Amino acid sequence: MKAIVLPSYASSLLAEDVPEPVPGPRDVLIDVHAAGLNQLDEKLRAGEFKQIVPLKLPTILGHDVAGIVAAVGSEVRAFAPGDRVYGRVRDGRIGTFAQRIAADENDLAPVPAGLTMHEAASLPLVALTAWQALVVRARVQPGQKVLIHAGAGGVGSIAIQLATHLGATVATTASAANAEFVSSLGADTVIDYRADDFEQQLSGYDVVLDSVGGENLMKSLRTLRPGGVAVGIAGPPDPAFARRLGLSPVLRAGIAALSSSVRRTARRLGVEYSFLWMSASGEQLRQISALVESGAIRPIVDRVIPFEEIPEAVARLGEGGGRGKTVAAIAGAGGD
Repeated sequence: MKAIVLPSYASSLLAEDVPEPVPGPRDVLIDVHAAGLNQLDEKLRAGEFKQIVPLKLPTILGHDVAGIVAAVGSEVRAFAPGDRVYGRVRDGRIGTFAQRIAADENDLAPVPAGLTMHEAASLPLVALTAWQALVVRARVQPGQKVLIHAGAGGVGSIAIQLATHLGATVATTASAANAEFVSSLGADTVIDYRADDFEQQLSGYDVVLDSVGGENLMKSLRTLRPGGVAVGIAGPPDPAFARRLGLSPVLRAGIAALSSSVRRTARRLGVEYSFLWMSASGEQLRQISALVESGAIRPIVDRVIPFEEIPEAVARLGEGGGRGKTVAAIAGAGGD
């Protein structure tokens, strides 16, 4: 079958013929119709997380999938051949940039009614990130004030909709060209990050979802009320994350050092910093699907590209500027 392969860290992605996946007893074999592209794909290609999430190279990249079940393992009960499914496959088993993939049934959910495969493939990683940040980690409540950075991007565009559904007052950062767009998603306040300093305009926030990191994160901490929480998805990783991954003492010490300045600033301000590395969850996807089917969340697809353009599109992910997600139509799998 055809797949997009990473031969070695920091190398170019290549289209190659690879062996067919062999599903295990709890696996679902999927004919891939569409695969979402994520910033994480480019970061893994560049080797940014090789100490935390090492890849067995060469490997197939891609985290988001939507497709049709071709076969199921002997212990699978939730799905049958012919079902329309979508999901973010778990770490250690990625590879959605291919014509077929075998995924654990617990990573998958039925495609929400009314969605195309392209729309479904745009959702899993970004929607699960928003859910785990706002619902699980920050426990956003009605009436709270939530700041979401990069509101026009993949995570931001879904997070704005989810926070609005949860009853929060939402502020976001975006370019002036995207101000009307993010407002249409539910943002109450839009800060032009190119012209204005959000730290000077916002204060007393309960929650910040930061996808930028660096000085942007430090400024975000200062917009929080005492007791508020900043959830960072761009880093730096914190000791709690290192413990959850079971990393070696040396790596845990290194991660603690990376985040020491942020954590020290958070303690001084009386706020909390929490690093989020999202995880696959078919159960959470089912809850997200219900919000999609009710109209509370709509997928945002910036563009659909052919299979052959995946390497170039992944390389451009770091440039930003798009709205929502880029999705690849997988050749030979039926397209939409």
